Amino acid sequence: MKNLITRVGNHEIVNEGDFTYVIKKDESKGMMVPVTIYADEKLVSKMALDRTIDQAANVATLRGVMKHVIVLPDGHEGYGFPVGGVAGMDLEEGVISPGGVGYDINCGVRLIRTNLTEQDVRPKLKDLVNELFRAIPSGVGSSSSRKVTGSELDELLVEGVKWTVQKGYGWDSDVDVCEENGCMKGADPLHVSDLARKRGGPQLGTLGSGNHFLELQRVDKIYDQKAAESMGIEEGLVTVLIHCGSRGFGHQVCTDYLKISERKIRESGMNIVDRELACVPNNSQEGESYRKAMYSALNFAWSNRQMITHWTRNTFEKVMGMTEGDIDMKLVYDVSHNIAKVERHAINGEGTRDLVIHRKGATRAFPAGDGHIPDKYRNIGQPVFIPGSMGTASWILLGNSKSLELSFGSTAHGAGRTMSRSAARRSYTTDSVRKNLEAKGVYIKALSKEGMVEETPEAYKDVDSVVEVSHSLGIATKVARLVPIGVIKG
Repeated sequence: MKNLITRVGNHEIVNEGDFTYVIKKDESKGMMVPVTIYADEKLVSKMALDRTIDQAANVATLRGVMKHVIVLPDGHEGYGFPVGGVAGMDLEEGVISPGGVGYDINCGVRLIRTNLTEQDVRPKLKDLVNELFRAIPSGVGSSSSRKVTGSELDELLVEGVKWTVQKGYGWDSDVDVCEENGCMKGADPLHVSDLARKRGGPQLGTLGSGNHFLELQRVDKIYDQKAAESMGIEEGLVTVLIHCGSRGFGHQVCTDYLKISERKIRESGMNIVDRELACVPNNSQEGESYRKAMYSALNFAWSNRQMITHWTRNTFEKVMGMTEGDIDMKLVYDVSHNIAKVERHAINGEGTRDLVIHRKGATRAFPAGDGHIPDKYRNIGQPVFIPGSMGTASWILLGNSKSLELSFGSTAHGAGRTMSRSAARRSYTTDSVRKNLEAKGVYIKALSKEGMVEETPEAYKDVDSVVEVSHSLGIATKVARLVPIGVIKG
């Protein structure tokens, strides 16, 4: 039975079943497709407090949008697209939108496992966190100790993680367990501005600011033993979660192509309901240029996380007084959150077609057997990581076949903000946040007091609830729950 819930702005949201809410296609509002929201009632009510619902309905007006626009359980207001939004645009007739990818192109997460237990690490936890903080530059405008020349940057933008590993920053096996093997084919640095190069070049191997972090975590509970064994995950072991993106490089690529898209819209007379949805036809010269520049930023971000991985391994060996073999810090997987790429999907029983899938704060969650998944995981499905915020849990999930039917092979990317950064600063203090974390056994090292307060766990949705929605729908299912013991923030 369908239950109409309270209107949000000009939109009626209908409950279509457990964890599924729908805004029906409304041509009077320009909507080409419906909006599907995957959430529980509490999460939907939080989305109603900002522009999430309006933004999703606006995305449904874009040319060439197919099947439905999706809002995942961590959804909240973003730039143009809601964060936690997914949309598929027809490759030939549709558009591509820089705002549908975001400013932090290929913001993503990678997980590293270790052979160490919390008992091994706890006596040296503060030394380990402090040394990681020294080894990995963080914060706004931070620069790396590894300077790249112009020609090196061009090579990196084309080759991605492979280039970084060949330069001695990692292991050959790391390449095998990155989404797209850490290299998006089709990247072309000729479509990247000099300003993007200038901003990004010095930042390779830096953590950044905002919600970016490096966390030491303990595996709290295993839910899928077979999958956990495939990933080298055992209850009680320490893992490392790295969350960052393409830094100033990706930000400038987005800025450059938003301006180009806005100009193209003015010249063509195309009508859009929100200027933040500035876009160009996929098959236009401008669309191809953005794609090649955006792919370059994807490769920069994968390389950025790879450099941080290298310095993390070195730091563990130094502080723990152990060899590389003793700690066995294998990369489990690396997933992207802000990305657009061509994929083939089924559309309303009409067969499959090529779409440009925009994932804005969303994680790919392909099921077992999919050829895009590394050989190591192809028989179980793609690993998915959903980070919490400092004092809260993070999760390992596994892509499931329901994701192809329900969400273009996607699931949530994190807890999702429920409080603005300014509101967090008004409501909490550095001392209160630090004491709360210490009470949970979490040691934090942050570059700024403001940054720590802005990322207080209370500023985010309940990550366990977000994961429960994904698991219950079967788009990505539980493998393991991780809890933090040490954090570094920009």
